[in-house]
Amino acid sequence: MPKELTWSDSEDIGILLSESHPELDPLAIRFTDLHKYVIALPGFTDDPAKSNEAKLEAIQMAWHAEVLDRTQG
Repeated sequence: MPKELTWSDSEDIGILLSESHPELDPLAIRFTDLHKYVIALPGFTDDPAKSNEAKLEAIQMAWHAEVLDRTQG
């Protein structure tokens, strides 16, 4: 069973998004699409309405950092 994820788990979510969407550039994703990707993750249990721009940006940056680690690491 996947770990339960909330909007505060930006690093874990970033890793999962990089694994589930390796073809996407996280910096080119609209926040509305990012929101959809996050709430669709297995184990995501938080209220979808509790997201905000700061939380989505933290997730986007964590995802971007993970992509950089994989491609330049």
